[in-house]
Amino acid sequence: MKNRLVRSRRWQSMVDGVGNTPLIRLERVARSAPGVEVYLKLEFANPGGSVKDRPGLRMVQQAIETGELTSDKTLIDATSGNTGVAYSWIGAALGAKVALVMPANVSKARKDITRAFGTELIFSSPMEGSDGAIRKVRELVKQNPEKYFYCDQYSNPNNPLAHYYGTGAEILDALGDRITHFVTSLGTSGTAMGTTRRLREHTRPVHCVAAEPAEALHGLEGLKHMESSIVPNIYDPHVPDENLPVKTEDGWDMAERLAEEEGLHVGHSTGANVWAAVHLAERLQKTQGGGCVVTIACDRSDRYFAPMKWEKKYEW
Repeated sequence: MKNRLVRSRRWQSMVDGVGNTPLIRLERVARSAPGVEVYLKLEFANPGGSVKDRPGLRMVQQAIETGELTSDKTLIDATSGNTGVAYSWIGAALGAKVALVMPANVSKARKDITRAFGTELIFSSPMEGSDGAIRKVRELVKQNPEKYFYCDQYSNPNNPLAHYYGTGAEILDALGDRITHFVTSLGTSGTAMGTTRRLREHTRPVHCVAAEPAEALHGLEGLKHMESSIVPNIYDPHVPDENLPVKTEDGWDMAERLAEEEGLHVGHSTGANVWAAVHLAERLQKTQGGGCVVTIACDRSDRYFAPMKWEKKYEW
């Protein structure tokens, strides 16, 4: 194999590493649709390990530029984990204080990662999921308006704009006219809304699909079953061309297949995305005989594990 020298980029700070993530073609898990290209955009290649670095960075930078987030205020928001990790490392890199409200049952890894950046954690009821965290953060901000800047990822227009200017533009730059379909799951809905709007501006039509949990009570962490949830203000049900329900077991099974067959260790939301992409590819194979489907790898699976305890000092 001939080695190809690629010039390394120089960063002035960690925030320069957000975006320009790679696309990988999924050959094995999509072999049931051999005439269709299925691509996965590896958002875990962002510095914070998830797709949420994109909106996290844009929301924090815009708040600092407008003066809404100052040195005497603490950025606060509700999160199930990945956006919290993004806020935490970005806050540390840009010198902003961060507090997070999250359900008490989010993974230990996410709690440990956010705390490592000096973030204050406030826990909501584990029985109320992300909606409970939203209600709690609203109460805190109402009680202490002078203390907090409420970033509100569920209503902040910079959430989808990060994907409009970033994710969608990068997909078109990489694939151009080859892309026929895009699918991603709904959480805050920022990825789906922003990327879809950018793809709609392409000269060639791109069919855009929103995947969401098939059941109100599901095990796909970070995703929303919109009919039974607090609907984010940034979500517009008319933007996607269709909605595709995904069962919890299908998302989990596909995450395992991606590890075993593609060497990709990803979370269950990514499993749900890839299951939906393969489902669309199989449909395209039957109806058109070809096409190109793109979806998103939201994060890696390592942050769903309980890590080993990190001790500052050891006694041998």
